[in-house]
Amino acid sequence: MRQCSFCGRSEREVALLINGINGCICDECAEQAHMIVQEQTEMLNPGSTVQRQKQEKSEKSFDWNHLPKPTQIKANLDEYVIGQDDAKRYLSVAVYNHYKRIGQQKADDGVEIEKSNVIMVGPTGTGKTLLARTIARMLDVPFTIVDATVFTEAGYVGEDVESILTRLLQVADYDLEATQRGIVFVDEIDKIARKADNPSITRDVSGEGVQQGLLKMLEGTVVNVPPKGGRKHPDQDYIHVDTRNILFICGGAFDGIERKIAQRLNTHVVGYNSVQNVSRLDRNNLMKYISPQDLKAYGLIPEIIGRLPVLTYLDQLDRKALRAILTEPKNSIIRQQEKLFAMDGISLSFDNDALEYMVDKAVEY
Repeated sequence: MRQCSFCGRSEREVALLINGINGCICDECAEQAHMIVQEQTEMLNPGSTVQRQKQEKSEKSFDWNHLPKPTQIKANLDEYVIGQDDAKRYLSVAVYNHYKRIGQQKADDGVEIEKSNVIMVGPTGTGKTLLARTIARMLDVPFTIVDATVFTEAGYVGEDVESILTRLLQVADYDLEATQRGIVFVDEIDKIARKADNPSITRDVSGEGVQQGLLKMLEGTVVNVPPKGGRKHPDQDYIHVDTRNILFICGGAFDGIERKIAQRLNTHVVGYNSVQNVSRLDRNNLMKYISPQDLKAYGLIPEIIGRLPVLTYLDQLDRKALRAILTEPKNSIIRQQEKLFAMDGISLSFDNDALEYMVDKAVEY
């Protein structure tokens, strides 16, 4: 009796048995073999038919001609994020210019538009991640959040910087074309600050070393990415990802940077007019005066600051903003609670006094 050369089942146990010269294969094994070949072809050969079909599909889904204008992007952000108008404007224009740059027609005028990577500085809980996630959802592009605290220099325990792109590939379902126009939010960028002002002979494996590793990726280069993450090794097959069109948005609390800003502002007090200008400073919100030199003083290397040309800040949440956050955004906390109770057929409502009490507790905590 004939049987499948792969799984060993007889012709009675399978629906179809295909004869070969020196063996047979059943319909289920043939289907499994087809799936394996398809997966391997996609990973190892980005120019394959399957990959091309994916690319064509992703290109159709993103319409460069109907890219939302900065005012439309900001209006969409206003529906989900309360306040932070300056950060929204900076981010909206940077994202618009970035995707306009990707969709431009190739010209021979010698003008090449550079990337507009963004760095956002602001206290924890002010909405840095929410801003980036809302923009990615609006544009329908692959988006991933990575934590800079887990990265170390190549060869040390921890993650290599290339794992950023592995996560973006996974989010894009290994669609290379979609991955190469995605958005990466690098959180806690302040945690990889240089530990001391002067470079020392000891290696700063999770600080300056990581910043050095990020340089070319932020600027734009072809990176060899392990398909399943983890560490690189010589016999591994890589996916080649071009980062020139990937937008990097970095965010960090930069705890204590206000002292650096105050120090810089006070050093320029010379003459009567300068004293007047200093008196006009908003000492309750020094973050609005942040400049690249403050980031350098905090511990970011000048090269990485240069590759993050758009610098913006987020305000500390005051009582008025906290009250608005409870009810105004589309996905506000109150609406979330109402929806949860509605699932059980319960109608939930809040009095103004209860909302004010919540704000009092939030301020207190």
